[in-house]
Amino acid sequence: MSKKTKLLFATGNAHKMIEIREILGTGEYEILSLKDAGLKIDIEENGSSFEENALIKARTVQQATGHAAMADDSGLEVDYLNGAPGIYSSRFLGEDTSYSVKNQYLIDQLANAAPNERTARFVCAIALVTQTGDEYVVRETVEGEIAHRPAGENGFGYDPIFYLPDRKMTTAELSAEEKNALSHRGKALRKMKEIIEKNALLCSDTAVEKGGVS
Repeated sequence: MSKKTKLLFATGNAHKMIEIREILGTGEYEILSLKDAGLKIDIEENGSSFEENALIKARTVQQATGHAAMADDSGLEVDYLNGAPGIYSSRFLGEDTSYSVKNQYLIDQLANAAPNERTARFVCAIALVTQTGDEYVVRETVEGEIAHRPAGENGFGYDPIFYLPDRKMTTAELSAEEKNALSHRGKALRKMKEIIEKNALLCSDTAVEKGGVS
């Protein structure tokens, strides 16, 4: 290809984009965040599941630009809290609340939990809407526990309190390579990459130039 196909990822999160580019690679398409593409799109995440929210975001960006668009919706489910914060993970306790506060709040909520009641999982759903409007969704999880205290300087979000018993460390203590191999987002991205490559979904860029992306 003389010109790489643009793949827009509906996020402004720089940490996510590092993971996304490392796993998807650059191959035959150019992966751009909304910020990279100079796009400001208000997206109302009003779905009732991770899958629905991921599709809402991908559809909105694809329809606004005509380019293939991908989006993820991910979060933490704590069994002791009946699955909370779940799809509200990024907005939990308020969108502007720091994750250090959110993490300590969750630890405090589990103060009386028995050792076998600290189970939790990271969930990630990734949606792709192609240039022609075809839709694909994948979902992956990673099982773990809520730690008794934050640990680790790597990662972001809830990583410092998500403990992996088999590794005896939190996801914030993993190296970037280890996290990409084990994480919910890493597994979902690899599954989506297989779908893209197997079906040659991004083999040509038929986008109608709009929304400031060219």
